[in-house]
Amino acid sequence: MPSYQEIAVGQAVEKTTIVTAELIEAFALATGDLNPVHLDEAYAARSFFRRRVAHGLLPASLAAALLGTELPGPGTIYLSQSLEFQNPVFPGDAITARVEVCEKVDESRKLKMRTTAVKQDGRPVLDGWAWVLAR
Repeated sequence: MPSYQEIAVGQAVEKTTIVTAELIEAFALATGDLNPVHLDEAYAARSFFRRRVAHGLLPASLAAALLGTELPGPGTIYLSQSLEFQNPVFPGDAITARVEVCEKVDESRKLKMRTTAVKQDGRPVLDGWAWVLAR
């Protein structure tokens, strides 16, 4: 894991995750968001999406995991996050989450990070900005 001094503007990491029905169910249990549009196929078939859809914060959490495990890495403190949800995520989608360093504030060791996620076909799922405090 890089130290603050080793981190450069433009540095980025990404990871692809297959969103399974089991992952959606585990996320629902972990968060308490048991909205049937995420969990019940019959209910979801009558919804705007016409089928089960992942929680919007699930792909955002994949990006958040990169901040805490890879860049900046362990010891990172999440300060803020803005998000725009752009396309739904369905069971079976391969989601590539990415975080990129866009700004460094040396006096406070803060980093402005772009947080994004895209589907296997390149369609964006979310776009946002995070401020973190690096170790």
